[in-house]
Amino acid sequence: MDRLQVYFFQIRKLLDITFFRILFFFVLGIILFFTMFNNVKPEKVNLKLFTVANKTVRSPGTFEDTKSTEMKRQEAVDQVHDVYILKKEYAQNRVDLITSIFDSAIEVNDEIKAMPKKSQSPTNELDMNEPTLSDKISRLKGKLTNGVINELSDQVFSSLVQANNGDLSIAKDLTITSINNVMAKRISGNDVENAKKKVEEDLKYTTLDNDLRNASIELGRYAIVQNEFYDPTATEELRQQASESVEPVKILQGQIIVEDGQLISREIDRKLKLVGLLDNGHSIIKPFLGLSFFIIIILSAIYFFFNEMKSHIEKRQTYLLLFGIIFVLSILLIKIISMLQIFDFAGIGYLFPAAMGGMLIKILIDEKLAIFMSIIMALCGSILFNQGITSTLNFSEGIYILFSSLAGILFLSTNNQRSKILQAGLISALVNLMTIFAILLLSNGHYSGVDYGFYFITALVSGLFSAVLTIGLLPFLESSFGILSTMRLIELSNPNHPLLRKILTETPGTYHHSIMVANLAETACEAIGANGLLARVGCYYHDVGKTRRPNFFIENQLNQDNPHDRLPPEKSANIIISHAADGVNILKKYHMPKEIIDIAEQHHGTTLLKYFFHKATQVKPDVLEGDFRYPGPKPQSKESAVIGIADSVEAAVRSLTQPTTEQIESLVKNIISSRLQDEQLNECDLTLKELETVSHTLCETLKGIFHSRIEYPEMTKQKVRHA
Repeated sequence: MDRLQVYFFQIRKLLDITFFRILFFFVLGIILFFTMFNNVKPEKVNLKLFTVANKTVRSPGTFEDTKSTEMKRQEAVDQVHDVYILKKEYAQNRVDLITSIFDSAIEVNDEIKAMPKKSQSPTNELDMNEPTLSDKISRLKGKLTNGVINELSDQVFSSLVQANNGDLSIAKDLTITSINNVMAKRISGNDVENAKKKVEEDLKYTTLDNDLRNASIELGRYAIVQNEFYDPTATEELRQQASESVEPVKILQGQIIVEDGQLISREIDRKLKLVGLLDNGHSIIKPFLGLSFFIIIILSAIYFFFNEMKSHIEKRQTYLLLFGIIFVLSILLIKIISMLQIFDFAGIGYLFPAAMGGMLIKILIDEKLAIFMSIIMALCGSILFNQGITSTLNFSEGIYILFSSLAGILFLSTNNQRSKILQAGLISALVNLMTIFAILLLSNGHYSGVDYGFYFITALVSGLFSAVLTIGLLPFLESSFGILSTMRLIELSNPNHPLLRKILTETPGTYHHSIMVANLAETACEAIGANGLLARVGCYYHDVGKTRRPNFFIENQLNQDNPHDRLPPEKSANIIISHAADGVNILKKYHMPKEIIDIAEQHHGTTLLKYFFHKATQVKPDVLEGDFRYPGPKPQSKESAVIGIADSVEAAVRSLTQPTTEQIESLVKNIISSRLQDEQLNECDLTLKELETVSHTLCETLKGIFHSRIEYPEMTKQKVRHA
């Protein structure tokens, strides 16, 4: 494991370089592309024109059949009849024209009657100057236009001027009525003659005299004209509406294009080419680009997530590498299980241990990142489990992966213990089962008892397999990446841990001291937002080096002489100082996490052993102060700094007989002030405001520990003692 840890450490160091970080994402993208490309690449079939299909072929996607659409639109356009409009004003115009002709004839008669008589014969006959027929016709024509005169025969004019006004009025009414009746209907260019015959039939059997009847018939025929005309604009609008009303013809995803044993006609061959099952050229470009954009979006999201992560750069790169390994492992598992779809088992994708990746990320890194990964895995799974229908998304499988992974993550969020992983897997299996049945019921399909049994098994296997893989991979990943997870910390805090048992049995005073410091440090770290659990566990092991020479530390000197009284101060200082280095060696021997080792090494920083230094100066005034300082390094984290303060505070307060509140507050402030003046906190990111919070929290905790107790009377004590 050590060699593997070094290997991963070297890779993580490379990620600090921009080029290798880009290369990491590029490799991740290549893996995603090649695992998913076969699932989006259009399927190719070996079917020739006029051959018989050896299998049923379905459309891999939804495509618009433009040729069929155009044919249907042309059919719709062809069914639109030409639009003809009725000019109703034509009937009124022709009626007005005929009325004017009859009125003009009546006016001619009235004018002639109004003419003065020049003389009268004894026989009362008219004067020879009375207008002749020709004059009357000329008078009538003078009231009409040339167009009318040219269209009508002289016989019409002659008959009109010879008739009296009463007959003319009757003829006018009859003619106008017939014209109105005929012109009220549509008269196309081909129907004009028939309409004229209709007027002729209406006027043929009137009571008018023969000449006037013939004149009325000719006028009626003259009045009848075409009143229905073709409207190209309206016709084109109807054709456009008919064309637009036709819905595009589409070949739907999963639609059968050719059935097994069917002849490949030209139409079927055209459809196979349309959906890209025969064309080996441009049909690949679109899925290629679509998958590329899909992967770019995923990688961009991952990049920005880690770029915004509020962690130290080294830890961020470690998390990125760990995330990449778990992500690729999950993708490969999906790919392997998706290949089992060739056996045509419905729901084979539900075997995928969907909760594994989310639980590993939750335990090792962060819950937010675990949820983020669950979403990405659901998206990728919807492509990889497309059930053999290329260029599609299996949303049912995507929802299944998302719900299963979230179930494992949320359950572990309140049960951060390794023993709870199996329970999380069972909860995930239950959610799997509920999700599968929800999908089946929503699809309203018909399933047998065997089908339901198979789905029950897949849901259970997926959940349990997720837990088993998580339990199996967790120690390997923790050890390889040197990650100190919450579960690992809880395990290290177990009193049955061999190293804690060693501290308890060999240095009971140190063990008690460590427990007290742990209580102080955990509370203070939680108050400033640091890792309280790490501080507690770190305190348990921070003085493990004292097990090398337990009797040289005062908390372990029960009813014994102090060996330092017989040693020179330089020797005593070396023994005391060496406990930090000894602790580091012991912790490394037990393969303890780096964070725990750092706490043991840094909690004293480079502080001065004042007691032995002053003792040495009394013998040799020119003694070097550096010989009585811890080698360091100074605390690099908030947890190490707080533990160092809590360690000094607990030892100092324990030396007081009956500490008061004022003494505790003064002591804590002096110790923190001394650390600041000695520049012991310069290399950690503790702020002055956080130090004030640490001081207040330590005081409150110590007051609870060293609160005043009731003094029992001597007699009461004796009674209790003899009881």
